[in-house]
Amino acid sequence: MTGESPNLILQPIGVIRTPYREKQHAPRQPGVDKATTVGIIELLPDRNFDQALEYLDGFERIWIISWFHQNSDWKPKVLPPRSGRTKRGVFATRSPHRPNPIGLSLCRLLEVSGRTVRVENPDLLDGTPILDLKPYIPYAEAFPDAEIGWLAEAEQTGGAPFTVTVLPLAEEQAGWLEQEHDIHLLERAVDILSFDPHPHSYRRIMQHDEGGLVMAIKSWRVLFTVAGQNVTIRELRSGYPSEAIASRAADAAALHDQAAHIAFHSRWMK
Repeated sequence: MTGESPNLILQPIGVIRTPYREKQHAPRQPGVDKATTVGIIELLPDRNFDQALEYLDGFERIWIISWFHQNSDWKPKVLPPRSGRTKRGVFATRSPHRPNPIGLSLCRLLEVSGRTVRVENPDLLDGTPILDLKPYIPYAEAFPDAEIGWLAEAEQTGGAPFTVTVLPLAEEQAGWLEQEHDIHLLERAVDILSFDPHPHSYRRIMQHDEGGLVMAIKSWRVLFTVAGQNVTIRELRSGYPSEAIASRAADAAALHDQAAHIAFHSRWMK
């Protein structure tokens, strides 16, 4: 290919509405979290999109092609969650920081009504532009025995290199969050920390003022320590200070997981 690349003009077909307002609140992949969320794709009017959706409701899952509208730059090498300390070429990852910020999500289809499509467990921010929808076809797109490149390294080296222990307080807090608010933090924390618990901005892990380390998972915090190859999760905390909870208590849409954070502060952070 020689000469200048042609400019491509893309026009969104609509947007998706989700509970996620900020990047750190969105899940890494659709369906990773146990909690179920619903996204509503609203297609634009006066474009015959209601006709374009005919017969889509017969499929169980659909591909959502989107535009990561909040990403303004990209990196040729990134550090995925399971990559340890080794950066990988962005084209060998699912990182959203790409030369063209195009997203690809596979979601369960719940309902098609007019120009509206409801899907389960999207990993997209609220207001993300949608470029296209395509049905998922298992016999053409599912290859469970396909090679998985560098991701196979963890299996070849015997799995996660760190052993994670959870103290009773963190177990109790996590169980309470799951039972009372359907928020599942512990499984994800163990998964991340078992591969690499050391501070890194990509993983939102840093030194904690009270000693040890802290990892941010969406708007929640996991406090832990590392000794050799052993990680100990000490406790969970809200990522919001008491002042923010007090000032936003009357605003139902002000904070991520707001009801859970208010209740958590009342129970665990007095």
